[in-house]
Amino acid sequence: MVINLKILFAALRFHQWSKNILIFVPFFAAHRYNELDSFISLCLAFFAFSLAASANYVLNDLIDLESDKTHPTKKNRPLASGKLKVKNAIILMISLITIALIIASSLPLIFLQLLLLYLFIAILYSLFLKKEIIIDIVILSSLYTLRIVLGGAAIDANITYWLLAFSLFLFFSLALVKRYSELLFVSNNIKELSGDKSSYGRGYTFDDMPTILIIGISSGLLAVLVFALYINSPEITVLYQTPGILWFGLCILLFWISRLWLLVQRGVIKDDPVLFALKDKASLISVFSLFIIMWLAQLIN
Repeated sequence: MVINLKILFAALRFHQWSKNILIFVPFFAAHRYNELDSFISLCLAFFAFSLAASANYVLNDLIDLESDKTHPTKKNRPLASGKLKVKNAIILMISLITIALIIASSLPLIFLQLLLLYLFIAILYSLFLKKEIIIDIVILSSLYTLRIVLGGAAIDANITYWLLAFSLFLFFSLALVKRYSELLFVSNNIKELSGDKSSYGRGYTFDDMPTILIIGISSGLLAVLVFALYINSPEITVLYQTPGILWFGLCILLFWISRLWLLVQRGVIKDDPVLFALKDKASLISVFSLFIIMWLAQLIN
C-alpha cells in the first residue's frame, strides 16, 4: 500500500495531534519538571495515543463517507474526495492501532488498559453515540479528560478530583462550542448544503442553539468555580507556597472562556475550539501567562 504523504497526513488528521498535548498536563500539574524518565514515558504515551486517535479518525471518515461527500469542506477529505481508497483506509486503520498498542505495551499496564478503553468508547461514539444529543457532548468531554488520565497513568502521577472536575466542566463547555459552531456554520451555508441540515446528522437543530449557548457558558464558568475552590483548598499547599497568586490565573480563565463564547457566536471559531486556541494569539498568551502564574505561586514564599 503506497499513499502520498500529504494524503496520509490528511487522513491521520495530523493537525489534531496537537490536542493530545493534554497528556502532559499531569507532568506539569505535579511539578515533575526534573524527571527525564517521566518526560520520555509521556512522549511515548503521546505517540501511542495519537496513532490510536488517528485510527479512530479514519474509522469516522469511513462511517461518514456519504455525508462528507455533500459537505462544503469535508468533501475535500482523502476518503470523501476519492484520493484514499476504502481498502487502503481499512489497512491504514488496522496498522495504526497495531503500532499504538505495541508502543503502549512498553508503558505501565494501566496505560494500555486505558488506551483500550479510549478506543472502545471512541468506536462506540463513531458508530452510534455521536447522533445522541447531549450524550455525544458528555462523551467528547470525557475523551478529552481521559487524555489527562492517560498522562497520569503513563508516569504514575496522581490525578486529583480537582483536576478531574475542572477538566470535565471545561471540556464539556468546549464540546458545546464545537456543536454550536457546527450549527452556526450550517445556518450560514444552508443554500450550499444538501441532506440533513441538523448539524449534519448530529441530532441538534437550530432551535437548540440558545440552549447550547446557556449550558456551554454555564459549564465553562463552573470550571472557573472549581479552580477558585481549589485555590482555597488545603491540598493546594502541598504544591504551592503562595496559592493566593493563582487568583490572577482565575482572571485569565474568566477572560479566555468568556472571549471564546463571544467569538463562537460571531462565527470566528469554525470547528474545534481546542485547535482554534492553539492557533489563536490571545489564547496562547493566556496559557503562557497561566503557566507563569503557577510557577510564581510555587516559587514565591
